[in-house]
Amino acid sequence: MSNSEIKRYHIVVTFNMEKEEKEVLIKTMPEGASFSFLNELNEEERKKALQTADVLFSWNLPKELAKDEYTLLTRLGFLQLLSAGADHLPFDYIPSGVKIASNVGAYAEPMAEHVLAMVLALAKQLLKNHNKLARGEFNQFEINKKVVGSTVGIIGFGGIGKAVARLFRCFGCRIYAINSSGRTEEAVDFIGTLNDLDYVLKESDIVVFSIALNKQTRNLIGRHELELMRQDAILVNVARAALIDEAALFQHLVNNHHFKAGIDAWWVEPFGTGTFDMDHPFCDLPNFIGSPHNSAMVPGVIERAVELAASNVCNFIQDNPIRGIVSPEQYR
Repeated sequence: MSNSEIKRYHIVVTFNMEKEEKEVLIKTMPEGASFSFLNELNEEERKKALQTADVLFSWNLPKELAKDEYTLLTRLGFLQLLSAGADHLPFDYIPSGVKIASNVGAYAEPMAEHVLAMVLALAKQLLKNHNKLARGEFNQFEINKKVVGSTVGIIGFGGIGKAVARLFRCFGCRIYAINSSGRTEEAVDFIGTLNDLDYVLKESDIVVFSIALNKQTRNLIGRHELELMRQDAILVNVARAALIDEAALFQHLVNNHHFKAGIDAWWVEPFGTGTFDMDHPFCDLPNFIGSPHNSAMVPGVIERAVELAASNVCNFIQDNPIRGIVSPEQYR
């Protein structure tokens, strides 16, 4: 292809990128791509970059663009997220017709490890017994929960859910999975859709939430669903906090001491609101363990996420199938 025939695409990065991440992005792109990094531009350059953007590469778009800047995106054809979730996007401001893709599967392996760590810590009551030792209490005969041979319900069987299943298979666990289609080529003992949610909750010893937050799944789990679960079940959420009613979960933990929960994603946290807040004192409970939404944070994870997202931009440029297409109608 001659230089005159090469497709020219202007890719605008809206978040701050480290040098190593820029190098990954640039080397992944095909010939003909040009780049603008908004944090390096003055006001006039920034305006021109947005007006000529064919692709936006974003992370937390509401904090990266002002509301009046969306009207500048007259050429935009594709919005690629660095994040695996898309629930934070201001869909009403994004021009209609723009293809949007989340970075599905980019963080799956470390998040699956985090799920396993939380489940084992809760099943073996590690934090509770550590605190007892610190107070001088020593109970060698306290009963813990066995994980081997358990039934693990995975609500959201995408990249993260599949990675979780692979780890728990090593423990001889049965996998009951839920996705949007009710079909999978993965080795599972049951596969269904959200219509089968009650069944999976009832049958599972461990329930993992890795499903996308949208208008269908918001407040998916309330008092009714929690009461369907086994009295000694373990619930772990590494997806979005708003999948679960906060007050209902707290009260269920208070009322059922054998029920345990691990939460990595919070109802009020800095990515969305700029601050962290907790309406209920979860961390005071002996049957709870929390982490600061850092289940994906391992060395090199952002460079890997940039590489996967950049490959998706290449798919768009080269008219190949795009991973993680987001339908705005699922969120509005």
